[in-house]
Amino acid sequence: MEKRYEYKFVRLGEGFIWVRSEAKKTYKKVIDEYTKNGWRLVQIFTPSLGLYGVSRYYELIFEREIS
Repeated sequence: MEKRYEYKFVRLGEGFIWVRSEAKKTYKKVIDEYTKNGWRLVQIFTPSLGLYGVSRYYELIFEREIS
């Protein structure tokens, strides 16, 4: 049987020009919370949408198998 997965996208620290500083300090805690609930971190995505090409937020992508 083919495995199926569900995904969760969590956006952290969205700022006007760049990522807010509290997200830089707490992203590890957020990852720990999700992994304790059966999610697996797939990627931390930081698109460059802000001023001078800097990232405005972190997008954490998690997955878990659907049972």
